Order: sequence, then C-alpha cells, then structure tokens
Amino acid sequence: MHQSKEDLTVVMETPDAVVQHQTGFGSTTEYGELAAEHFQVSAGTDLTPLLEGLHEDSCQCPHWGYVIEGSITVQYADGTREVDEGGDLVYWPPGHTLWVDDDAEFVLFSPHEEHVAVFEHMAAKMEE
Repeated sequence: MHQSKEDLTVVMETPDAVVQHQTGFGSTTEYGELAAEHFQVSAGTDLTPLLEGLHEDSCQCPHWGYVIEGSITVQYADGTREVDEGGDLVYWPPGHTLWVDDDAEFVLFSPHEEHVAVFEHMAAKMEE
C-alpha cells in the first residue's frame, strides 16, 4: 500500500504549516519495539533471491515508511505489484519482496526482532 503526499487529506492548514493525514495504514498492536531504518539501495538491487527459504520466499515483517527518492517495485506473495516513488508513504504488510531499477533512498519503521531475523537470513544467503 502506498499513498502519494498529493493524495493525503489535509487535516490542518495555516499560513505556516500544512498537516496531511492517512488513516488505515497498518497496525502495530501485535509487535513489540519498532526500529527506524534508513536505506540507500543501488540500481539493480533485487532482494528476491535473498528471501528464498523464508515463508512464501518473502519478507514476513511489516514495514511503514517514506520513499525519499527513486522508486521501489514491491511484489506481494499473491503476485500483485506496486511501484513506490519519491514522496510516497508506504506500508508493506508481511509477504513481500522488492527490487529497484534505479538508485533509491527510503526510511522504514519495522518491528525490530522480526526484521533482524530477515536480515540474518539474507546475510546467511549472501555467504552461500
């Protein structure tokens, strides 16, 4: 799920500030501590092979974030795809992979323990 800032609802506007809001952007109630993560990913990076062996061969950790620049293709376990671009707010539920065709920079907020498990799995795949 992604939402461009142009499509967010304005909930407050003054001469000095604009506040935009999006409801229904995922739930963290079943997760513990969140980690903040900053990514810079080079063109051609594809996480799909590194996720092989996880349930549905995909990341099972939800993420909330913001694409700073570039674009990210996200594919969900059901085969649907979306392209998230600079300026988009994103929510990626469990069951996804991603790749970038051009350099991308983004910020994610993810359940710490669940995402560390994914990082450890990917590191083991890179050692193979």
